[in-house]
Amino acid sequence: MAERALVLDFGGVISRTLFETHDLTEAALGLASGSLTWRGPFEPQTDPLWRAMQADEISERDYWRQRTQEVAALVGRDWSEMSDFVRAARGASPADVIRPEFLAAIDKAEAAGCRLAILSNELDLFYGADFREKLPFLRRFDAVIDATYTKILKPDPRAYHGVLEALDLPAEACVFVDDQLRNVRGAEAVGMIPVHFDVQSPAQGYATALRLLGL
Repeated sequence: MAERALVLDFGGVISRTLFETHDLTEAALGLASGSLTWRGPFEPQTDPLWRAMQADEISERDYWRQRTQEVAALVGRDWSEMSDFVRAARGASPADVIRPEFLAAIDKAEAAGCRLAILSNELDLFYGADFREKLPFLRRFDAVIDATYTKILKPDPRAYHGVLEALDLPAEACVFVDDQLRNVRGAEAVGMIPVHFDVQSPAQGYATALRLLGL
């Protein structure tokens, strides 16, 4: 069988979203339960900032910059970067927020001889470079392309071509998984096989990706 690859976004696809882990964040930051009320895709009707992002009125980075400032004000911190927030919320045990469906999927993909790659807009920007050191599974990936360093954000076609070049594979050999529709459409436009990942149904998203890989 021809060589294939599973290309994954990080936040939301590999890791659980910050929307799903308010309880962990509140405990880590010493906030009362229920202090964090924004729920993004889980309750878009109550999160106008999320709706603005989905309408391309603000960027994903703008969304998280504002949330970082809001949480910083709640806990009396002077955070200038999203990574300051994430390290405080998740830094002690980042493995706790990794999706078990992800780990099962890469086991199956690797066993079938598939290559693995990450294409992220904000991996180290949001999580901090030291976050990677606590996630040994990242060493299993053939390529990690992070716009923190390339400065090329999905859905810019160059972002997808960058990961294809790193893998040395044609677009049609790569299944791309992302929770943001604009990024999925960008991958489809360059010829990759797209999967729009629903963060509310992670098992279904990974099952679809594996099926498209022929597994």
